[in-house]
Amino acid sequence: MMARFFYNLALLLLLPYVGLHLLLRSRRQPEYLAHLGERFGRYGFTGGQPLIWLHAVSVGETRAALPLVAALKERYPGHRILLTHMTPTGRKTSEELLGDDVLRAYLPYDYPFAVRRFLRHFRPAVGVIMETEIWPNLVAACRERGVPLLLANARLSEKSARRYARFPNLTRGALQGLAAVAAQTEEDAARLLALGAQKADVLGNVKFDTLPPPEQLALGETLRRTIGARPVLLAASTREGEEALLFEALAKHPPGDALLVVVPRHPQRFEEVAALAGKAGFAVLRRSEIAAGAGLPAPAEILLGDSMGEMFAYYAACDVAFIGGSLLDYGSQNLIEACAVGKPVLIGRSTYNFSLAAEQALECGAARQIGTAGELLEAADALLRDDAARKRMGETGREFAARHRGATERTLEMVGRYLPSLSA
Repeated sequence: MMARFFYNLALLLLLPYVGLHLLLRSRRQPEYLAHLGERFGRYGFTGGQPLIWLHAVSVGETRAALPLVAALKERYPGHRILLTHMTPTGRKTSEELLGDDVLRAYLPYDYPFAVRRFLRHFRPAVGVIMETEIWPNLVAACRERGVPLLLANARLSEKSARRYARFPNLTRGALQGLAAVAAQTEEDAARLLALGAQKADVLGNVKFDTLPPPEQLALGETLRRTIGARPVLLAASTREGEEALLFEALAKHPPGDALLVVVPRHPQRFEEVAALAGKAGFAVLRRSEIAAGAGLPAPAEILLGDSMGEMFAYYAACDVAFIGGSLLDYGSQNLIEACAVGKPVLIGRSTYNFSLAAEQALECGAARQIGTAGELLEAADALLRDDAARKRMGETGREFAARHRGATERTLEMVGRYLPSLSA
């Protein structure tokens, strides 16, 4: 209790800086100034019927939640799904992928008055937090109102565990206030238990259950026809600093007639990455500039993927996929999607966000690991010249992704235990 008192005191002292933080973020992403009231628990709409609430902080968590959203809608047709986010990109992703199939809002900041308003307003029957978002006041408010709050698809790296361990009493209290915890791996479960969780079931990673949408695969085929016969290396979900390394290596070792497709993780960096590529001396074309039915201009050396919600299409259009966030110490982005599409995967050494999946993909031969941008281009060049190796890795990747599916159904069963009156 004392730990949460000091936590709330710190939040109170930080309150004057919240507006400044949003204002600064809005300089690169104006959407941060939209729906400001929701950040403090004020909403202009209601669910109108019983709600199942899922929280997906940003893009990755939103995409991971898709199979669970579909399963919940089918299992509990009398309930609406409320999907909450913390970032504009997460919210936009849900708009593009789910449209009006769900309600969406920002989860308020973890001020006691704000989270109580949120719960009073929407009155969810159950709450499911995707991956690892531990908010002490939100957990406490859910307990006070009798709302079962579940942590699903939970992952916790050693780095994150050390950060939470700095506040042992606060973290323990929050974890013990959860109704249930479903971890991705045994290692994740062990770290959560060490921090104070009373129980952590290992249910697997729901990201394996995200199947490539047929319309995205068709879009990828169209994009590939536009590109033509040139080999395609995709740098998917790249993070700040990685593109500069890649462009520097590319300038030293031009890839012949291969096309490099770069899709930054965050849309607010599209302009920055385009400028970096131009400064490095490359002819840059944007995805948004491609005319329907027209081929790429001959001098194009880099295609900037400046679109949202098309990652499966980019995978479908490429020959080899590098997974961003792994060249520098960001812990890697999702390699499972590339495997599910059947593409050879190259991944750097920073994989703590997908440690088990990366380890398993490397072991079975669906992925190869590189250490530097130069090694990345060398490995990509070798694969682009070896049709048999690419086919073998792609087929292995599909088998790898299929073999680990099923976490969504297990998570659905866990949620169902807290909605006993709504049996299928």
